[in-house]
Amino acid sequence: MAASTIKVRVIPKASKNEVAGWRGDSLCVKVTAPPLDGAANEAVIRFLAEVMGVKKGDVRIVAGERSRDKVIAIEGVSAEDINSKLCRH
Repeated sequence: MAASTIKVRVIPKASKNEVAGWRGDSLCVKVTAPPLDGAANEAVIRFLAEVMGVKKGDVRIVAGERSRDKVIAIEGVSAEDINSKLCRH
């Protein structure tokens, strides 16, 4: 199965890691890590892998490495699966 992509708006330094809903066509994800030395990127990858039930290596940032707005690819999960898992989370 090919990778599915999703637009994500990362909100660093939050009180807990959580999906905070949608802002336009981007999923808002709060992470506790600060935006220093890639810590927030690592946290969002780890968190989305947990939510999607895939290995951390199956989640990667395709665009926006140094921005709060990112495009993230998730291997082995269809777009429909992403939506259903996010609705349950």
